[in-house]
Amino acid sequence: MKRLVLVLAFATNAWAGDISVADLPAEARATLALIKAGGPFPYRQDGRTFGNREKLLPRRDHGYYLEYTVTTPGVRDRGAQRIVAGSSGEFYYTADHYRSFKRIRE
Repeated sequence: MKRLVLVLAFATNAWAGDISVADLPAEARATLALIKAGGPFPYRQDGRTFGNREKLLPRRDHGYYLEYTVTTPGVRDRGAQRIVAGSSGEFYYTADHYRSFKRIRE
């Protein structure tokens, strides 16, 4: 019985809540605007498939999710922040390199 409860909880709460666009860091808002405009993107990895190996987002076919870097001030590499875009138009934000996600409410 416990296993069934865990499976149902996982299926209904795949991410750690929502975040409004206004509550995103300024850099994440800028990245979201770039995604919607089709680029150009500052990192060559931007727009590549996000595999959802962590299984924190709803399960979809491979290629459904694309990832984009959110520039982090003071960090020389890509940093930990990303926006993941789903093919149906949904967006998710992670500040901790895929350990948790918040769905972006527009």
